Amino acid sequence: MNLLFANDRRGEYPPSLYAEQNPVLAPFPRLRGEARADVVVVGGGYTGLSAALTLARAGRQVVLLEAQRVGFGASGRNGGQLGSGQRLEVDDLERMAGRKAARRLWDMAEEAKALVRAYAAEAGVTVHDGIAHAARTAREVAHARENAERLARDYDYHLVQPLDQQGLRALVKSPLYVGGDVDRGAGHLDPLALSLGLARLAVAAGVRIHENSHVHAIRHAAPAGEKTIVQTGTGRVLCDHLILAANGYLGRLDERVAARVMPINNFVVATEPLGARADEILGENVAVHDTRFVVNYWRLSDDRRLVFGGGENLGYRFPRDIAAKVRKPLEQVYPQLKGVRITHAWGGTLAITLNRMPHFTRPAPNCLSASGYSGHGVALSNLAGKLMAQAVMGQSEGFEAMAALPSRPFPGGAGLRWPLLVAGMSWYSLRDRLGV
Repeated sequence: MNLLFANDRRGEYPPSLYAEQNPVLAPFPRLRGEARADVVVVGGGYTGLSAALTLARAGRQVVLLEAQRVGFGASGRNGGQLGSGQRLEVDDLERMAGRKAARRLWDMAEEAKALVRAYAAEAGVTVHDGIAHAARTAREVAHARENAERLARDYDYHLVQPLDQQGLRALVKSPLYVGGDVDRGAGHLDPLALSLGLARLAVAAGVRIHENSHVHAIRHAAPAGEKTIVQTGTGRVLCDHLILAANGYLGRLDERVAARVMPINNFVVATEPLGARADEILGENVAVHDTRFVVNYWRLSDDRRLVFGGGENLGYRFPRDIAAKVRKPLEQVYPQLKGVRITHAWGGTLAITLNRMPHFTRPAPNCLSASGYSGHGVALSNLAGKLMAQAVMGQSEGFEAMAALPSRPFPGGAGLRWPLLVAGMSWYSLRDRLGV
């Protein structure tokens, strides 16, 4: 099954609130015939657009190939949360890589947030400050407090405020949680607006974007002096360097990456504008996510709709009634919204790794790949694109730091990874329902 086309119409954005509220760009032409470039970027999401923009501004000739539309994938349909740090918390990073490496990874993630804020400012996209982390148990509340103390003491980050039940309830007006924290250095935004803004900046810098240009074959340069050939259904590009930036939509373009990066689906709804009722949902305009394994996440849009994501799906096909699937966790979190009208419902494909850290690798000497952001991609994917661009230009320290992290294949590789993930998700979903 090709996830690029399994759940969506060709050349169309999903029926999301973002697609309705953002004026989309005029379609970029399909690749036809033969073209040449210094660098080809495969994928028109945050990773690819950031890489292409960085390279073009450094004077490189860049062709970006997108099978659908720019921002079509997770970059244009996610929850819009610009989180701090890596996907793993710093105590887990210290156990994985040691204190020194964990600190460097934290600093890189801070660079990622700053990069997104800079891109957003340049593109005219508003970033709202603050993400709350809603905990379900006293043990999780204690861990949130310990994490805030560790960040302040060891990482010079003083923007996470621990919250007891009363403090969280003032911010997140749900009866489901018993405390947590709020990170004032994190933020939230309209994700498709950022994607489209990046595309405009990339074109202005000289990037040649081709949409509806599905890459189905790559021939890496073998002898020195040969060109890499990137083949679509209607053309090909000869290039010196290749960047793979397709994340959950990479398919089988590289089997070694596919064995380590698992595409999964997630679902989001938007309610009708809540007006004054929005004050019964959030005490401030912050985004929120909770501590479930199958995480719930939400924020208010600028027109005061609740944009809520949640609900697992044990299959690659989207359910027929996404709104019904997401309504259940929404009404569990906010029983005061029972029966609220849902105006938009959409699904999307992200990608995870076994250790929940992005997978950076060199599939071939002149090819770089970054993917598997595991739900933490708004910041990290933009940084990944910049790091790959810098590596192409000979400044590979940041890329190599990420590539050095352990990255194990899923058991069974690309062939058996999905049924084994289904079993694992079923177990953790049961734990969520039992409140464990």
